[in-house]
Amino acid sequence: MYWTLELASKLEDAPWPATKDELIDYAIRSGAPMEVIENLQEIEDEGDIYESIEEIWPDYPSKDDFFFNEEEY
Repeated sequence: MYWTLELASKLEDAPWPATKDELIDYAIRSGAPMEVIENLQEIEDEGDIYESIEEIWPDYPSKDDFFFNEEEY
């Protein structure tokens, strides 16, 4: 399983919190690349409910990781 920023961004608008099956269904319906669906299928499913993409890919950058001041724009 590998994630990139581009692949993970396909799940930003997913209906969080969600189970693995709900995320796979969302990815299919939203037309996400096959790599996203394959990554989700590789998650060990213990019936967990995921609150955000950070629980699936802990290295997902948050807005705090970007060095710009939104108030300037």
